[in-house]
Amino acid sequence: MNSSTLSNAVKPLAIVILAAGKGSRMRSPLPKVMHKLAGKPMINWLLDSCAALNPDKIIVVAAPDMDDVAAAAAPHDVVFQTQQNGTADAVKPALPLLAGFDGQVLILMGDEPLIPLDALRQMIAHDGLSALVFNTPHPHGLGRVLLNVDGSLQNIIEEKDCDAHQKLITLCNAGTYCVPARQLKPWLEGIGNNNAQGEYYLTDMPKIAAAQGFSTHTFTIEWTQSWGVNTRVQLAAHEAMAQNILRERHLNAGVWMQDPSTVYLWHDTKIGEHCRLEPNVYFGARVVLESGVNVKAFSHLEDAHVGANSTLGPFARLRPGAEIGEDVKIGNFVEVKKSTVGDRVKLSHFAYVGDADIGEDTNFGCGAITVNYDGFNKHRTMIGKNVMIGSNVNLIAPIEIHDGAFIAAGSTITDNAPQDALVIARSKSEVREGWAAKFRKLKNNTKEKRKAS
Repeated sequence: MNSSTLSNAVKPLAIVILAAGKGSRMRSPLPKVMHKLAGKPMINWLLDSCAALNPDKIIVVAAPDMDDVAAAAAPHDVVFQTQQNGTADAVKPALPLLAGFDGQVLILMGDEPLIPLDALRQMIAHDGLSALVFNTPHPHGLGRVLLNVDGSLQNIIEEKDCDAHQKLITLCNAGTYCVPARQLKPWLEGIGNNNAQGEYYLTDMPKIAAAQGFSTHTFTIEWTQSWGVNTRVQLAAHEAMAQNILRERHLNAGVWMQDPSTVYLWHDTKIGEHCRLEPNVYFGARVVLESGVNVKAFSHLEDAHVGANSTLGPFARLRPGAEIGEDVKIGNFVEVKKSTVGDRVKLSHFAYVGDADIGEDTNFGCGAITVNYDGFNKHRTMIGKNVMIGSNVNLIAPIEIHDGAFIAAGSTITDNAPQDALVIARSKSEVREGWAAKFRKLKNNTKEKRKAS
């Protein structure tokens, strides 16, 4: 960052986000900014950052057919860029909404969702024109930044317009600018298209501002924070950065991760203090873990709530609608979907619980399942408190197992079980002495006759 004068007064702030880019280089029908990081569209990552700056207004520039971008940007103003003639041309549709506005205008690229807030705060705290820049050992395809001897910003040149010497420069343009609102329109009108692409670039603004006696500033950020997302490769790289941001946030909040790089989080994942996450745990949308939850390796959770001090996994799966109480044990290869599991319940291994309510202190045995689907409709299973469901039990819904009932192993239950009853629903075993020996002798004789023939 070069030396400059801080603005003592807090000025009004407007933010313009350029979000009209298509996903053509991603080979995607989605607009570029609607591609997701940790389950949230890039435009919404950027809007969340903007909200932290307390702007007076946010204007999103989209293409006319981008209804999904407009919906994601709501309730903020959305204007439309009818044709794409460069970044400077993209800002012009926002000008009518900035008429009479006196303050700072921060211009952001919608495909750069992870710009650090501190850098943006520094930009809006300074007078004149400011731009974000970064150093990279791989500047190919990027605009080069030229500085004056005093460190102020002289010019930004798109790579196709650079000469051989300028292409060696490794200080590059991040595409983010902050300008005085009163100067934005005249500066935009002063930008021409005398360049290799024949387009109107915001990169010409620093040269215009400096020529008019305005101070120009640069703020340097890490190159990994400033790259735009144009390809699937770059989207994957940003996903990795977003995951690291979320992991660090949870680690700093008191969550233990044995191998953070293998834990995948959603943008809205909520994890309480003293939770423990073993390797290879995946969080989908809308997961809440209360304090002290232990999630063992290779577990998958989505749209689920887990009470304090419960244990999941390894290889547990919580599907949407799973409401797990406190001190619950959900073991390996157990799946829970759209069910309420009471406090201190044990589902230790190889079980399926779907469309069910299980009361406190119940034990759900190995291989037991709720049979909730008849081929046409889903039905509910109601299990009371302190119930024992034996191994390999099939509970055919709709059904109710009352408090204290004991369901014998291997039973298929189709009727309600009374309170404290023992229910057995399996065939009686039959023993035929010597049958196996006679059967083997018969089969061996048949085999010998076939060989002889």
